[in-house]
Amino acid sequence: MSLAECGVALDMNYRQATDYILSFTDWEREPAQAFAAANFDLRRVHSLLARLGNPQRGRQTVHIAGSKGKGSVAAMIASILGAAPTGRGTGLYTSPHLHSFCERIALDGQSIAEEDFARLTESLVPAAAAENGDGRFGQLTTFELLTALAFLYFRERDAQWQVLEVGLGGRLDATNVVDDKAVCVITPVSLEHAAILGDTVEKIATEKAAILRPGTAVVMAPQPYAGAAAVIRRRAVELRCPLVDVAEAYSWQRLDWDLTGQRFRLEGPPGRQRRLWLPLQGGHQLENATTAVAAVDALSEGGAAITEQAIGDGLRRLRWPGRLEVLQEQPLVVADGAHNEDSARRLRQALRDYFSFDRAILVIGVSGDKTIAAIAQELAPIARQAIATRSQHPRAAQPEAVAAAFAALGVASETRPTVAAALERALASAGPFDFAQGRPGDLICVVGSLFVVAEARERLLGVAARTA
Repeated sequence: MSLAECGVALDMNYRQATDYILSFTDWEREPAQAFAAANFDLRRVHSLLARLGNPQRGRQTVHIAGSKGKGSVAAMIASILGAAPTGRGTGLYTSPHLHSFCERIALDGQSIAEEDFARLTESLVPAAAAENGDGRFGQLTTFELLTALAFLYFRERDAQWQVLEVGLGGRLDATNVVDDKAVCVITPVSLEHAAILGDTVEKIATEKAAILRPGTAVVMAPQPYAGAAAVIRRRAVELRCPLVDVAEAYSWQRLDWDLTGQRFRLEGPPGRQRRLWLPLQGGHQLENATTAVAAVDALSEGGAAITEQAIGDGLRRLRWPGRLEVLQEQPLVVADGAHNEDSARRLRQALRDYFSFDRAILVIGVSGDKTIAAIAQELAPIARQAIATRSQHPRAAQPEAVAAAFAALGVASETRPTVAAALERALASAGPFDFAQGRPGDLICVVGSLFVVAEARERLLGVAARTA
């Protein structure tokens, strides 16, 4: 089937490519109530990839699932592998993005070029049209097309590694089409997307653990719920997967830190001690870094040539914006994509542990499917003011609902219609650091979703958004 027969113009540019990708069902933009497990069918992904010559094969794969931290762990692993003297590239596929679809697909730390994104999108149009025309397994989605696009790019660049972050769940996620995996990683599991994944942490952990393959090493990050850990352990035993429990095998301690990152000591088997620098803030990121190093250690046990220098260099070179990122120092503005109760709790702890401030002003906007009251409960103890807003994302909750949740907890609350307007209000009310008196100034924290963080970065850093 030709492009003309598909109704698609020849020589796509980047905007036309993103318009095409977004013409399919995009579950990241659909209302939460539209979600249903029946909408996810790996058979159509397998079928599409077969039409494309199975580009998911031919590389060593690291697969990461979990409720929190999976993107950070994926980025850390990819950065370490990219620093290793392997002689071939490391692909990284993550979601969602901050400013551009190109961020989701990277090779050795560089996002795919817009021209390559457009060209490869154009190349998959006939196969996508044929698959949807067949229709036996339902219709393709935006995420499934992006996943296929990542595989095409990694094959074209002859990458040695592909590090894949699960988009949703695990069992039915489009990334779970790779059968031969070098290592699987399960980051902390908590309640999320209950309508699709299940209403208990045990059910959700079952979905996450479905990425495991027989005999493949699995690295389990510290789990906040014993039930989730039990499910992962049981699945590993069933498949005869050697399991590394990070909480049991490793220990870590923060040594020193500043606004650019933190140094920590990491101890792990066999009696190995490392001192590493991580350009990210927060105790949870030390946990993520330890999990990433444990995964790399498992790869080394399997024969991968990864040096100690590569581990240190890979973490030091990491770039992972929007995660407790310092956007401005006077007044201090940090941004974090914490979007549920557990991540909000970790953010609150990190702000207290890593920053000195008089009062916290929140610029907050959340997605409509999140438990707003639970997020407010976690962040209210450090907030003296909450400015509720909403991103331009179609699933954003109304600011009034967010403000009401904080006001009910005694936090002075107000609303602004846009993230930019909320930031302006916060900047106008924040007090700077008083050098003469040595008194800390106010801290502005942009939080609630990566979509809100993205718009704050665009306003303060001048980053241009490149998606619809």
